[in-house]
Amino acid sequence: MVSLKRYELPPLPYNYDALEPIISAETLRYHHDKHHLGYVNGANAALDKLEKYLNGQLTDIDVRAVSRDFEFNYGGHILHTLYWLNMAPKGKGGGTPGGAIGDAINKFFGSFDKFKKLFGDAAKNVEGVGWAILAYDPVTGDLRILQVEKHNNVVTTNLIPLLAVDVFEHAYYIDYRNDRAKYVDSWWDLINWDDVEARYQKALNTPKLIL
Repeated sequence: MVSLKRYELPPLPYNYDALEPIISAETLRYHHDKHHLGYVNGANAALDKLEKYLNGQLTDIDVRAVSRDFEFNYGGHILHTLYWLNMAPKGKGGGTPGGAIGDAINKFFGSFDKFKKLFGDAAKNVEGVGWAILAYDPVTGDLRILQVEKHNNVVTTNLIPLLAVDVFEHAYYIDYRNDRAKYVDSWWDLINWDDVEARYQKALNTPKLIL
């Protein structure tokens, strides 16, 4: 019998009110407990269908639909997990990054201010809903800024995400209504650069891909 491992909702690394006033406890509770859990459940539901087919409990399966559902929900689960860990309670995050990630940002974007503008504009101008992501390219060793619509194609790219900001409306609407730009500008004060640095160090130690 085939047994596919299921996903679980990770606990938040801080209390619900830890990110106030930038992100309210109401938003954080709703975002984590409802939306993130929904993506975990959606990914597991897709795996349930696949597992039943592989074990002969279903005679047919809509591969396109199952693949689409899994990619969307798994991508949501992965990016939300990164998003929570990329933030620190107010007063412990933000500022200008140091260490290797600070040096890399200056190298690949010219300065932190230029990076901040590029990344911020990418987040503010995602078409529809989605994410802005700072990622490491294991082929070239460069840093990349990505715009991701919804959660699609996250699991098919070989880029390694280091920093992500959620610009789905559920991430900010309670606190900022439709003012995505104000939310993104405020979010910078929450970034846990120690977490980003640790992810960058791990990425540097991954073998470079040869294509």
